[in-house]
Amino acid sequence: MRLVAVLLFLGFAFSVQAQEVNVNGTTYKIKGKTILLDDADVTTTLSAEEQSGIWEAFNKQKALDKEREAAEKAIKKAEKEQKKAEKRLKKAEKEIKAKEKAQSKFDDANDDYNDAIKKYEKLKRKGKLSPNDEAKWLEKIADLKEDIEKAKKKL
Repeated sequence: MRLVAVLLFLGFAFSVQAQEVNVNGTTYKIKGKTILLDDADVTTTLSAEEQSGIWEAFNKQKALDKEREAAEKAIKKAEKEQKKAEKRLKKAEKEIKAKEKAQSKFDDANDDYNDAIKKYEKLKRKGKLSPNDEAKWLEKIADLKEDIEKAKKKL
């Protein structure tokens, strides 16, 4: 923001102040429609050819300044677009990472659920479960099932 303000101020300052033009090794200042040499008006003392040469150089310099400003604007715009693209890329990477994490949690919850069911079935088959243990195992399996549902929602 500061940079934009400084550039606007400089642009205004250049337009208000006299611009210098170097012609044949002599530096003239153009202010409005007058040509100054060492802060003295020399518009009337110069020949028509010299005046046209000075105005030509002035117009060329003005055109170059406009081209330079346009190029600077284009560069700034490109930098801004690049920053936006980088932001979008980071956001996409973050989303991908979150999806991978959610998928991993889902897989882990599913594995835990399947392992718990297998172990419960094995203990039940062998007859090593008391009624209290069986209730605990069923509660544990229900909790694992809820974990799977939560992980599925996050996916």
